[in-house]
Amino acid sequence: MEVLEKIFVAFSDAAWGMPLLILLMGGGFYFMFYSGFLPFRYLRHAINVLRGKYDDPNDPGDINHFEALSAALAATVGMGNISGVAVAIAIGGPGVLFWMWVSAFVGMATKFFTCSLSVMYRGYDSKGHLEGGPMYVITEGLGKKWKPLASFFAIAGLFGTLPIFQANQLTQVIREVVLEPNGLSSGDAFYTNLTIGLALVLITSLVIFGGIKRIGHVAGKMVPGMVVLYMLAVFYIMFAYYTNIPDAFALIFTDAFTAESVLGGAVGAIIIAGARRAAFSNEAGIGTASMMHGAAKTDEPIREGLVAMLGPFIDTIVVCTLTGLAIILTGTWQTSGASGVTMTATAFNNAMPGIGSYVLVLCVMIFAFTSLFSYSYYGTKCFSFLFGAKYKHLYNYFYVTTIVFGATATITAVIALIDGMYAMMAIPTMVSALLLSPKVKAAAKDYFKRMREFRVESEFKEKPEKV
Repeated sequence: MEVLEKIFVAFSDAAWGMPLLILLMGGGFYFMFYSGFLPFRYLRHAINVLRGKYDDPNDPGDINHFEALSAALAATVGMGNISGVAVAIAIGGPGVLFWMWVSAFVGMATKFFTCSLSVMYRGYDSKGHLEGGPMYVITEGLGKKWKPLASFFAIAGLFGTLPIFQANQLTQVIREVVLEPNGLSSGDAFYTNLTIGLALVLITSLVIFGGIKRIGHVAGKMVPGMVVLYMLAVFYIMFAYYTNIPDAFALIFTDAFTAESVLGGAVGAIIIAGARRAAFSNEAGIGTASMMHGAAKTDEPIREGLVAMLGPFIDTIVVCTLTGLAIILTGTWQTSGASGVTMTATAFNNAMPGIGSYVLVLCVMIFAFTSLFSYSYYGTKCFSFLFGAKYKHLYNYFYVTTIVFGATATITAVIALIDGMYAMMAIPTMVSALLLSPKVKAAAKDYFKRMREFRVESEFKEKPEKV
């Protein structure tokens, strides 16, 4: 296992070099300026689309706008927000949070382009079912000669969307916060982890074998509640430590450009750390959300892009910031030698002695399970593209099996493998989006022109049947 861990770490470090940072961050800035800051100009319209104002049950697709965003958020608003932020602060100090914010803002523009393309260039699987995602954007938008790039994405997606990180951190928090303090652990960490992993396999299987409609339905019910619960818990921490809030934000901004606390002034390293954790958390430019939003019931690509761009804001600007503040305000990042979810649990317990860690366990369970459910959909789409739709159900058996691996492996090995595969997925996703960006800009120009005409027309009659 130790040798495998070293291989994964070397692979991840090599993948997340400056070229990938330029592709993700530079590409995001390009999308932002090229679109004329469109994600920020049409937030109100995006919310109206999300509310179902323009839903049409006869449009092609499987799930509505709200379910698409909820299912995408079920994957992104997960352990990356609770554990991933703690890992980032442990490695790069508080300043890493600033670079996560920067990545999220440019990620909104990236999500708008990649998810608009996922509807604009949907394709059909071998069973004739309409599908979306970077592999179809590449083959339908760039042409069949680009299929090797699409296959490269799908192969990386088979492993990048495995549930091993969620399983690892959920197992850790159940064992260390619930079982061991109450004398319920077997004494052997491996067998305890294995038992928890098998239980996770059973629960996850009950949902994912029902397909995207069940996943979308479950996510639509769980995601709003889990975000509100987590926000309330951190708001309590902020209230308890309100005198530290100005200093916390000052520390985030100053440390972002010095990184003296951990990295000895290696600002480039802290930027990469922030970009890695932001990409892991909100997945902008990685391509996973494109697969989910490509299943939305709509024939207007720009609408889905507008809905999708809300993801990085909710995920990183809101939820990741809350986690970071809980860790910084309580001083846990300096006093705790732990990393990952244990550091966050310590912060909660410092603020709410006796119950804080249990509140976090409840949040973690909801966050982790919704991620476990949604990630399987991504993997089955990649498997279907490579081997045919009639075999895609086989991937779910592989998927649930790896939950056991995630529950028993080290967090270092798990994060390194997922990080490396995310880097590989980002290359075809960003390259195809950059090449096809003029198509999105033209479609946006046409869409908003029709929307203006709709508003003028609506002054004379109640509402046209379709825009």
